[in-house]
Amino acid sequence: MADLNNIKLQDIPGDNDGVDFYENFKQKLIDVETFPSLYVFKFIAPASTDTKLQIEQLFEHPSTKISTKDSKTGKYNSFTIETFVNTADQVVAYYKAVAKIENVIML
Repeated sequence: MADLNNIKLQDIPGDNDGVDFYENFKQKLIDVETFPSLYVFKFIAPASTDTKLQIEQLFEHPSTKISTKDSKTGKYNSFTIETFVNTADQVVAYYKAVAKIENVIML
């Protein structure tokens, strides 16, 4: 797996620039990553059993490893999810699915 620090979601041009964010992100993935591979996703969400279950249910591959950590105040959970993906399209699909969950921040 390539150095994930090379791709930062906030640095990728998106809708405000007249460019599709996910298409740019997909191209960056293709340029930096090798597929198929294990890919690491990171999210922050308000501490909620419902939100946690929604996120966990999206990642069903048998290779998936999910670790969560509570914030110091207990108001938020951070998620580190490592799972097998076949293509950059699959990574984008996961991000799109998580984006539908309310108040989740994608890192």
